[in-house]
Amino acid sequence: MRLSLLLTSLALSASLLCAQDKAAEKPQPPLEAAIIPVKTLTGDSFNRLTRMLSVFNVRIQADDKLRTILVYAPKDVVAQIRKVVEELDRPGSEAAIGRNIELTLSFLRCSTKTPAQSGTLPTELEAVAKQLRATTQYKDVQLWDIVPLHLQEGKDTEQTMRLPNTQGGAQAPFATAQIRIHPESVSRRDTGRYVRFYRMNIGFRIPYTVRDAATYQFMEVGLNTAGDFKEGQKSVLGKVSGIDDESAIFVVVSLKVLD
Repeated sequence: MRLSLLLTSLALSASLLCAQDKAAEKPQPPLEAAIIPVKTLTGDSFNRLTRMLSVFNVRIQADDKLRTILVYAPKDVVAQIRKVVEELDRPGSEAAIGRNIELTLSFLRCSTKTPAQSGTLPTELEAVAKQLRATTQYKDVQLWDIVPLHLQEGKDTEQTMRLPNTQGGAQAPFATAQIRIHPESVSRRDTGRYVRFYRMNIGFRIPYTVRDAATYQFMEVGLNTAGDFKEGQKSVLGKVSGIDDESAIFVVVSLKVLD
């Protein structure tokens, strides 16, 4: 009886070993290396994409500076990964929409004329005004308006607003500002976090008097820029022409990334 049980056990063990050997002998699909470019996503959006691709459980090397993903996997898996990247690597996709950003634009009206009395600026803008007086010919720096905006990484924001009346008189028309902004990505560096703006367009429509105080015309000026701006730092975007040779508008930006 014992001999019969032993022989049965040996037979089962041999069958299992034979099945394992056959499984081991089954040829594995060949691996191939593929470079997949990422055209739209950058910063945190790029990192979210690469983390998502980890579900394929294959060798993936990503470089957000070169904006490429290197995949080493079977041909069919590479094709699946390429399809996922193409689907998500486009403006407006879920992968491109990320963190919320609080942006503040400060409009400063400046003049070369020496002011009769110094105007009062918010404390956080005093350093900017001091820099403008030291590096430009504009000595009179006054706050025109402060515009807070709530943005989302990867999404366009457009807003048109009326600015405070500086012409005087109840019948004077108001100036307006039109803002178009696209924050492309949030990235972290050794010195802090930065937001890359693909587009930052600010247009002003400013009234001015002609012939007599009762007649007004409008002048349209604007600022178009792009680039990286550091969180927690006030940056002067640039200068916009004023209504005469003695005046100008400077736009100052500050931002905070909401975690």
